[in-house]
Amino acid sequence: MISTVLARALRDSGLSWHPLAGDSFCIDRMEVDGDVFILSDMTVEAHQHPTGTVLGFNGTTEWALDSVALDDALWLPREDQLRTLLRATFRSLHWTESNRFEVSTVIAGVPRTFEAREAVDAYARALLALIDESIDDPFPDLESEMPSL
Repeated sequence: MISTVLARALRDSGLSWHPLAGDSFCIDRMEVDGDVFILSDMTVEAHQHPTGTVLGFNGTTEWALDSVALDDALWLPREDQLRTLLRATFRSLHWTESNRFEVSTVIAGVPRTFEAREAVDAYARALLALIDESIDDPFPDLESEMPSL
């Protein structure tokens, strides 16, 4: 699972989340730190309202939480979601001799690699670099490299 530090960095970089069944998230508050939830049609659903998206907890008895605003939730994207957001910039993922995962990309025509202990964190670092590059150059040569924000 992605580190909350990298998940926050992705959110703070402007990456938006459109909740779907199967997505993982945590509530970004100290009192519920460490609890991870998964959107499901049976237990946690995303409800669209004119005022914004609310994540509704259906039938939870462990603690008194009926719903939480999307702004209070921190999306914990999976490897496949991050790889999809990298789009055509992604080249490969492999295990290094230093026992780390390495994601290889080509961003703005420049080959780059990103390492981390967990593959999902290596993908997140690569996506952060892609977003940073997109922000630094709002008119990149390859618009297909920019993630949908």
